[in-house]
Amino acid sequence: MTPSPPPERFAGHHYPQVIPVPDEVQRGGPAPWAHLDESARRHITSRRVLGRLAASGRTLDVAPLPGEPAELAAIEGATSRVTRRSAVLVALFDEDGEAHVILTRRSFSLRAHRGEIALPGGASDEGEDPVATALREAREEVGLDPARVRPAGWLNPLVTFASASAIWPVVASLEERPVLVADPTEVDRVFTVALKDLVEEGAFLEERWRRAERRPGSDDEGFFPLYFYRVPGDVIWGATARVLTELLCVALDVAWPEEGRRWG
Repeated sequence: MTPSPPPERFAGHHYPQVIPVPDEVQRGGPAPWAHLDESARRHITSRRVLGRLAASGRTLDVAPLPGEPAELAAIEGATSRVTRRSAVLVALFDEDGEAHVILTRRSFSLRAHRGEIALPGGASDEGEDPVATALREAREEVGLDPARVRPAGWLNPLVTFASASAIWPVVASLEERPVLVADPTEVDRVFTVALKDLVEEGAFLEERWRRAERRPGSDDEGFFPLYFYRVPGDVIWGATARVLTELLCVALDVAWPEEGRRWG
């Protein structure tokens, strides 16, 4: 199968990542929040996000983090293929009436996922729970003091089959913008982005990919969705974009596209 060129992503927007080209790619659907008025996409504060998490029963005070990701439960043999347990920190703070999230660009010297935009996080140590992992990794990668972080809730765990990792996203809040210092061995740069900027017109793109070897979670035609976000000087995609899409759907009270996805 000859790879087909991807649709143009964010015309005129340049970024340093090299994103792989699948065997076949199509333009996907609109943003899940495309039907909302522009006014409804503003003032996405940390309080609003945490309130929506509470309303959906996803706060740590009422419900522990979920167990195995849906992919592992539904796909035969997946558990033996996924050998790493990881966690990421979705750390939010408010500035000028809008919630911002902390992001990193992974070092270009790393062996895997080099140069990709990521949430602070990494592999769990033996016996370490996802909250402890997320806090430890955020401290190691960007110098975020755990004492200033209030873990509050969670998003659905997911699997990245390319890196054989199950990932638990932990949502937390901060009182104010933190002082962050990137560890250059792991992080090329650390930055923040307002959630409202991720849901503005033209910031989101969905593509449908198909590979010669069928991927778990593909639809009847063999396609699976990938999400992309335009941010200054870069693009968010992959697992990070999937986590942020769920977060934004929760915050805006719109349907999450992955909710009905069939994995088996």
